[in-house]
Amino acid sequence: MESETLDFKEPSRDGDKATSKLVADAAMCLANARGGNVVVGIRDDAGGADAFSGTKIDADYLKQRIWALSNPSLSVDVEPVDVAGARLVVVRVPESADIHADPQGRAPRRVGAECHGMTPMEQQRHREDRRGVDWSARPSDRALDDVIGDALTAARELMRNQPDIERQRLARLENRDLLRALGALRDDDRLTRAGEILFCASDDDQIVYLHRPTPAGEPDDIRRLKGPLVIAFRSAMELVTARRRLTAVTFASGQQVHLEDFPTIAVREALSNAVAHRDYHPQGPVTIAHAPQVLEVSSPGSLVAGVTPENILTHEPKPRNAALAQAIRMLGLAEQLGAGIDRMFREMLAAGKDAPAIESLPDQVRVSFVGGAPNTRIPAYLNGLPVEEREDVDALIALSTLCHRKTVDAPALAPLVQKPEASAQAALERLAQDSVGMLEPTRGTIRSRHPRYRLREDALRALGTAVRYNRRSPDEVDRKVVAHIAEYGRITNRTVRNLFDADVNRARDILRDLVARDVLVKTSKASRGPTVEYGPGPSFPSRRRRREGGDA
Repeated sequence: MESETLDFKEPSRDGDKATSKLVADAAMCLANARGGNVVVGIRDDAGGADAFSGTKIDADYLKQRIWALSNPSLSVDVEPVDVAGARLVVVRVPESADIHADPQGRAPRRVGAECHGMTPMEQQRHREDRRGVDWSARPSDRALDDVIGDALTAARELMRNQPDIERQRLARLENRDLLRALGALRDDDRLTRAGEILFCASDDDQIVYLHRPTPAGEPDDIRRLKGPLVIAFRSAMELVTARRRLTAVTFASGQQVHLEDFPTIAVREALSNAVAHRDYHPQGPVTIAHAPQVLEVSSPGSLVAGVTPENILTHEPKPRNAALAQAIRMLGLAEQLGAGIDRMFREMLAAGKDAPAIESLPDQVRVSFVGGAPNTRIPAYLNGLPVEEREDVDALIALSTLCHRKTVDAPALAPLVQKPEASAQAALERLAQDSVGMLEPTRGTIRSRHPRYRLREDALRALGTAVRYNRRSPDEVDRKVVAHIAEYGRITNRTVRNLFDADVNRARDILRDLVARDVLVKTSKASRGPTVEYGPGPSFPSRRRRREGGDA
């Protein structure tokens, strides 16, 4: 049950002084991250009631020792509680604006369910994150004359292509005025660090693009893209789109669209987030690892303080390099503030793919997209929903979840949408309304506080093989069709739909396959439509063969 905000400690056999040292280290670890609770008196090697070993340590003594062992001194709330017949001590630790270290200068930080020591550089960056210091807004050593002309040309082209009239107006400004409007140039004609990164040449790689034929194979193409970032960013996206694979899908309305193996908008948002919010203190590029099955975007440094993979969808916008992020948005390389992560999720889920996976490690952030051919049933189904639901991330996450499991309730959905249970319940109730018609509560839980919801029958049929537990093997399909014809002598498209909870197109494909293998033949005069009848073909199993197979 330990997590990023919860830690259990067993009292030390060496007495209260040693116990207080363990707890102080754990408290500093939490304070340097998101805060949380340390519970003293719980064993790691036992479960159930046996885990509650208890502790006799005095609460006031423990509070004083944590204060004394941390620099700057950390103030916590300490409270004894009785649980399962054992006395525990709960230490409530606030998220601190300072970085707390032990007497030896070591500053731990909670990452997941473990504590990791921070280097002096990581401590500096973490402190800047906490205090909102914008590294990218500080002056650089570069001046207006160091700006690369091609970078300004690329910037103007980007802004002219934006639908925003104000950005189009900015594209017509003189160089000095344009750079100042972007926050890239100071009044003394020195570039900010954001301006240097975006518009100046650099000996360091800004972005490295790797292509591999398989995710773990050797790269067959490596491109090292140096500054200016405006040009490197454009080149990186061109490398990704040059290898994209398209799948055509036709909706019931007749509209045809082409789905990408990795939606360009999702990749662009991942890359813009990586270059805007990365840690620029350590040297190293943003890396794109591109394989047909997986595309990963990695950037130096961890997520900005307070943001985690578990709250990134709903956490208030907290840019690490605010000046750089603002310039990137004005150039049109990223969505508006706080919308980029939503957009990544929306584009992937709406294309019938899994949501992006986001990992935050002590030294890097990695965003992973699973590629391959999309399941066209999901975008085709979404096309029939109200527009607002097609673009609602909560609705898309609920739908994706129910393509993998039969039911979901608010407590299970809440951590996936990163919202309180009440919000998750409201989303499920909305999707169960007849105007949407996606979900329904199960009969046995309909009166529960948190009913379990499942896909409605029409949704199941429309989604077809996108619902993983609704898939059937070819052998299972053959057995059911053969058994039906053996009993009734014929079968139609409508019967197949009822047998397999399939839509018209899926039933048609099943029948076509059976006809192609001579298991079935058409037996009615009608040649098209759902009323065409099919009967036994040359390869239809005879009763004798079926009986012999059963005896075997």
